[in-house]
Amino acid sequence: MRPARLGACVLLLVAACVDSGARPPPVDAGDGPDAAPPEPWAPELGGTRRPDGGVTFRVRSSRATRIEAWIYAAPLGAPAAMHVELRRDPGTDRFVAEVDAATLAAAGVGDTVYYGYRAWGPNWPWDPAWQPGSAAGHVTDVDADGNRMNPNKLLIDPYARELSHDPTTIGSDDGRVYRVGDDWRAVDSGPAAAKSIALPAIAPDAGPRPGRPLRDQLVYEVHLRGLTRGDADAGACAGTYAAAATRAADLAALGVTAVELLPVQETWNDRNDVVPDDAGGDNYWGYSTLAFLAPDRRYACDRSPGGPTREVAAMVRAFHDHGVEVWLDVVYNHTAEGGGSSLLSLRGLDNAGYYQLDRAGTGFTDHTGVGADVDVRQPAAADLVLDSLRWWHDVLGVDGFRFDLASVLGNACGPGCFDFRGDGLLTRIADELPARGGDGGDGAVLVAEPWGIGAGTYQLGHFPAGWAEWNGAYRDLIRDDQNRLDVADVTPGWLADRIAGSPDLFADDGRAPWSSIDFVVSHDGFTLRDLYACSAKANDQPWPYGPSGGGDDQNRSWDQAGDPARQRQAARTGLALLMLSAGVPMITGGDEAYRTQGCNNNPYNLDSPAIWLDPADRVDHAGFVTFARRLMQFRAAHPALRPATWWGDAEVSWHTLDGGVATGGYLDDPGNHFLGWRVRGNGDAARSIYVAYNGLNAPLQATLPAPAADARWYRVADTGAWMEPQDNSHAPGDEYPMQGRRYDLAARSLALFVER
Repeated sequence: MRPARLGACVLLLVAACVDSGARPPPVDAGDGPDAAPPEPWAPELGGTRRPDGGVTFRVRSSRATRIEAWIYAAPLGAPAAMHVELRRDPGTDRFVAEVDAATLAAAGVGDTVYYGYRAWGPNWPWDPAWQPGSAAGHVTDVDADGNRMNPNKLLIDPYARELSHDPTTIGSDDGRVYRVGDDWRAVDSGPAAAKSIALPAIAPDAGPRPGRPLRDQLVYEVHLRGLTRGDADAGACAGTYAAAATRAADLAALGVTAVELLPVQETWNDRNDVVPDDAGGDNYWGYSTLAFLAPDRRYACDRSPGGPTREVAAMVRAFHDHGVEVWLDVVYNHTAEGGGSSLLSLRGLDNAGYYQLDRAGTGFTDHTGVGADVDVRQPAAADLVLDSLRWWHDVLGVDGFRFDLASVLGNACGPGCFDFRGDGLLTRIADELPARGGDGGDGAVLVAEPWGIGAGTYQLGHFPAGWAEWNGAYRDLIRDDQNRLDVADVTPGWLADRIAGSPDLFADDGRAPWSSIDFVVSHDGFTLRDLYACSAKANDQPWPYGPSGGGDDQNRSWDQAGDPARQRQAARTGLALLMLSAGVPMITGGDEAYRTQGCNNNPYNLDSPAIWLDPADRVDHAGFVTFARRLMQFRAAHPALRPATWWGDAEVSWHTLDGGVATGGYLDDPGNHFLGWRVRGNGDAARSIYVAYNGLNAPLQATLPAPAADARWYRVADTGAWMEPQDNSHAPGDEYPMQGRRYDLAARSLALFVER
């Protein structure tokens, strides 16, 4: 089967016009001048436009026997202009070619060089008779060593700085041209395939990094597109890096110190919403990486070649100028190739050099749920991850990274098995970036999602030095205590451990409280509002709140008996517990404005107005916004809540309802549902801070501990519904002076006091 002819022909080196299925003439690789990128660091590999107008191609494969770069004057609608064989560097797994500017011009290639790779190997040796759409040379689609080369499939450069488009387009919307097997093996994917773009070297200026110690961070996790796509004031650039940059001042005023963006590395999402009101097959979240160095074009206002990269750097600079760091959610555990037979990039270049195979060698190990683990025991895969991180951190200015399913990157076992070790790539990342120390600086923040799918993948508390971790145990215990009073036993002592930064998880290996990223909700599940307003997921509802497949059935959620006032109170209490805990608090975008997703706990495919942040929420829930902002600012104003080392008896005491110090017997009893804690200032503006938390479904009268003789208690906030007319908080400097030590706490509420 041959692909259809695409558009007008272009001038080639020796032919005036050729069919898109024909093989353009080769050129000699030559010995052109080396590239001299001006940036302080650039990866060795990839396709780079040299200052003289030529291009250098470098790609890596330990198993390919031949690799060619196919060069295009346009990404779609035209056949290849030329191709060039890459020569293997002796004794290495690197393939290199250089094409000078004159040769490109003679082939009709203009200012932008679009390209892809074709590879041959043991399962498909080179045959001079081969041309696109031919099976010449084919032996097998996959051999016993896991090789899957097929020269009919044009491959994305693993080090591509940008891509021209997604693999699926309006003219080729099902992805079948990338498959192998009897029906698709000889189909040339070149006409439809995403093309890598050879960009000139860049040296963007991201400005001085804020460089805060991790303990001083307050993280705002949000989708880049969703942050501004629903804002009419963002204009034509809504949903882009450029629009996100305009939110820097607002987030800084809220109290945010780091914005953590869901994946912005190039992913498969151009087809989102092509069919209105149909989310089938859409990919909103972006956890399916196509190219690890390339920013997603769909999130750029300027989508011309080089535009997305410049726009990312400008966005980072805008956040830095307002003292806000930029962290990226990165997905290195799997790729958009999944576990099937499609060849898009890594699988066609060196399948066994990038993916962990099963014991037979013809399938894959899967601890991600999407079919094929990236095998970072292999040098090419490990170096690709490191080089990608350095590109985003050193060149584009990104400050930190949250690693999706990070335990997969610690797998030291294979094929077909799992054994987590922290001394491989995870330690190498911390050493080479390097990881930011506890005192701040220019190093990278490293945050692990410390689990995967399958036995042995849950590794909370086991990551190496330099790493922080999403604390799922914190999330689950807070939810249990607030929403499962009659179902789950929670002792005051367990709650105290989580509030103190989870020393049971992180102290034994010498890590600090900031190793715990505390959160109650994240993108993956209910919003803060929905956690306390939805007893079960509702993912099968119609657009725009659904339908979405999957989603956890065990959410530890509760609708507070359907009472909206109690729902708002529970959300305030959950947010307050988070902000008053040691460790690093993280909220999800829109939680400060009481955002809902209509009880959908897995809207990964919903690129819809119901899932984007809605500016109207800040107006409709202005009191909640004020409460959230004051709480965040209170945390920022009181370093006692952000300890660099573990709290001891001199820093914190735990209290009973009568104000006395809690004993072990009280703390170990799940029948006790009051917990107070007093954090001493030790240089803080307040002599001490006291939190009174009532987890019981009934009001309580608490007694505050005795203040010093020359001091008194002042109320800062109370999450109870009774205080909603006052936004449940007092402005800084206008805290309410207590006349005594007795205080009435509403059921399932929290009150905050300072001693001064």
